Amino acid sequence: MPFSDVPKHFEDLAASRRCWIEEVLRPWCRQANLKQLRQADAEWHEFAGRVDTQATLWTWAWERHPVLVHEDLAGVNETHEVTITLQNGCTATGFPDGRRSLKGQLVLIGDEEHGPFSIDEIVEAQ
Repeated sequence: MPFSDVPKHFEDLAASRRCWIEEVLRPWCRQANLKQLRQADAEWHEFAGRVDTQATLWTWAWERHPVLVHEDLAGVNETHEVTITLQNGCTATGFPDGRRSLKGQLVLIGDEEHGPFSIDEIVEAQ
């Protein structure tokens, strides 16, 4: 960044940080694979500050499948039934279990329990 682009006021610095989070960090989480996400999890405080990884990193990663997240909730959305399709073509239907769907693993509860499924295995959620 050229010196002339350096924020001059704290408000500008804070705005540039928010912009970086929304335009770089959050989109990166949506496309990163599980190995990369786990690496980021181990050093998240360096990137995002002292925030909960479940509420940021992992919620943003699940945003690649919008039906799995709720805008106002951290983690997967447990309030409605979903059907996921895996890379191998298999499907599973159930309600996401937010307590057990951690760190890139999704567990569905329905007539029976399904998973855990890796975020890398899931190609579609509806």
